[in-house]
Amino acid sequence: MRALLVVAGVLVVLAGVQLFVFALRTDRWFAWTIDPPMTAVFLGASYWAAAVFEWSAARSRTWAGARISVPSVFVFTSLTLVVTLVHLEAFHLGPEFAASTRAVTWAWIVIYAVVPVLMLVVWVRQVGVVGVDPPATARLAPVLRIVVAVQAAVFLVAGAWLLIDPVSADEWWPWSISALTGRAIGAWVLALGVAAAHAVVEDDRVRVRPAAWADVAFAGLQGVALARHGGDLDWGRSASWIYVAVLVAMAGIGVATLAPRGSLRSSTG
Repeated sequence: MRALLVVAGVLVVLAGVQLFVFALRTDRWFAWTIDPPMTAVFLGASYWAAAVFEWSAARSRTWAGARISVPSVFVFTSLTLVVTLVHLEAFHLGPEFAASTRAVTWAWIVIYAVVPVLMLVVWVRQVGVVGVDPPATARLAPVLRIVVAVQAAVFLVAGAWLLIDPVSADEWWPWSISALTGRAIGAWVLALGVAAAHAVVEDDRVRVRPAAWADVAFAGLQGVALARHGGDLDWGRSASWIYVAVLVAMAGIGVATLAPRGSLRSSTG
């Protein structure tokens, strides 16, 4: 499982480079053409945050400290495979595309066909290992646990909506999305919701540290994405400001979870 998380982290870093660095060249250097660029940098930032999530989990010495990453990664990769197959006609597979572009596209398809299967097999084997969890010694503060539960509910609903009906979701999303890009974003949002729900179930700040690091990374990277392509958002709509508020909340959740217990207690009285 540790090896799989490390390798998956490498793969998402590479995807993040294609999307975050070369957001204006997805017609040539990615599996499908993405427009507007804000969608590309959103996805790229999400991939890089996922690398933080996976590598942080891989560093854990215990399964209890790593397992929060597994359901989320499995859900995301499985949903992305489904989205890919549903919208396969939009992918760069035809002879009109350069050989390098087709190679990137086939690599995308193979990765998302293989990784969910590997993840499921290794997950089952990992769960079957004999052992017990170390005791939970750092429960989430009650207010923090409620906030994370709300985060989970919002992300699960929003992610499901984007996946099921991305056309209507375009009416409330901060920038323009297509059926394909809306579902690609939805896979990320739903996976984030799974991670947040898992954090509520674990209810231990040590066990959810990988998710906390990912929250901080996600918020920070999405902030950079906004600085680069925020002009793609309609700032006259409340959805754009709600999006910013969600990023601030995610950063706050991550920092509060990672903060030493003593400092958190003193800051809350």
